[in-house]
Amino acid sequence: MFERIDALLRESGARYRVIHHPAEGASERVAKVRGTRVSQGAKAMLCRVKGPPGLFALAVLPGDRRIDFRKVAQAAGGRKASLASPEEAIARTGCAIGAIPPFSFSSGVRLIADPRLISRHEEIAFNAGRLDVSIVLDAADYARVAQPLLADITADE
Repeated sequence: MFERIDALLRESGARYRVIHHPAEGASERVAKVRGTRVSQGAKAMLCRVKGPPGLFALAVLPGDRRIDFRKVAQAAGGRKASLASPEEAIARTGCAIGAIPPFSFSSGVRLIADPRLISRHEEIAFNAGRLDVSIVLDAADYARVAQPLLADITADE
């Protein structure tokens, strides 16, 4: 997965850098290791959406925010959403929970990003398919390359 994302970003002319670090999946701890803010972290959560059969959504939100499953379901066009199982995450994304990058390479997985992720910082950071490699990516380049549906999917504070 890392090689796929690295090639996609390189070929699209995105501005990014790769950080190798000890394996870490928790938002607060990995931000410290990366030297970034928690709010810059692109937390990617695979959700099972009830409505259209077999629909999944990859919800991407700032690392300091909590997901609102009702909002995810609404944005994806379903009735209800819940976190996918670890087995579903691996089957649909090829990555373990915690290492899922904020990109969808499957037509069966809708990519939905909260606009706060892109508007709050010039760069976002994420685990790139592995818990020991992160990418820090220009936020505008993320929006251009990944082309997520932008929707408020975070819980109200």
